[in-house]
Amino acid sequence: MTTTTTRTRRRPGRTLLSTLAIVIAAVWAFPVYWMVNSSFQTLGRLRSPEPAWLPFGGDTSPDAYGRVADASFWDAMQLSLTVTLLAVGAGLVFAFLAALAISRFRIRGKTAFIVVILIVQMIPAEALFISQYKMLSGWGLFNTVAGLTLLYLAMILPFTIWMLRGFVAGVPAELEEAAMVDGCSRFRAFFTITFPLLAPGLVASGVYGFLQCWNEITLATVVMDPSNRTIPLWLQGMTTVSNQAIDWPAVMAGATLVAIPVIGLFMFVQSKMTSGMVSGAVKG
Repeated sequence: MTTTTTRTRRRPGRTLLSTLAIVIAAVWAFPVYWMVNSSFQTLGRLRSPEPAWLPFGGDTSPDAYGRVADASFWDAMQLSLTVTLLAVGAGLVFAFLAALAISRFRIRGKTAFIVVILIVQMIPAEALFISQYKMLSGWGLFNTVAGLTLLYLAMILPFTIWMLRGFVAGVPAELEEAAMVDGCSRFRAFFTITFPLLAPGLVASGVYGFLQCWNEITLATVVMDPSNRTIPLWLQGMTTVSNQAIDWPAVMAGATLVAIPVIGLFMFVQSKMTSGMVSGAVKG
């Protein structure tokens, strides 16, 4: 009787929390819905004082996607994907090795290295624009994929090292030692026992680096020419057209297309994080 009464008392609280969670999720998702909805409206309908809440009807059309999916869009998409994947891939390799060295080995100056990482994170990006511009110009890397990748790598590397350090330090070294007692080499013990446990950390760090590089606009503005734009610069250019009205449906369609790679990444990463955690819990 007591258990039943307790469950009955908990139901109103759970219902209230569930309702609150649904409301918060709806508020969070509404801007995304409105972006997609606006991309299907005509310019006249979008400027109407009465908003169109549904993306279908007589005044809706997918023509905005045809207006933005031109050669300049695909060039910007290819450039952003290339630079982002190169920077994130190199950043994970370097950050992972640095995190292992900090967490697993006794090295001189380890504390100073960690302090330097924190100090670098405190420097505003705008304070480095002049030196970065001169550096890339002197190396002949201005307005190149390699130059922009180098800057993005330097941008995400400090925090990625700090983030991976926490994941590596959270995995006990005794797991590797136990595997070595069973006959495994240090290399095999690490990749069989420890590495699967670190997979979720690598994925989380990679997602952070991907979002930072994909959405970055200030460094790309300084380093790249207007004719060689990344996706954020391409999208910004749609709202700075002179002597003509801004095509807001096309802007919303472009923003929707830009968000697709990020959504696809999260859908792919979600299962990988779960599988990495499960496989890491089983001794190979």
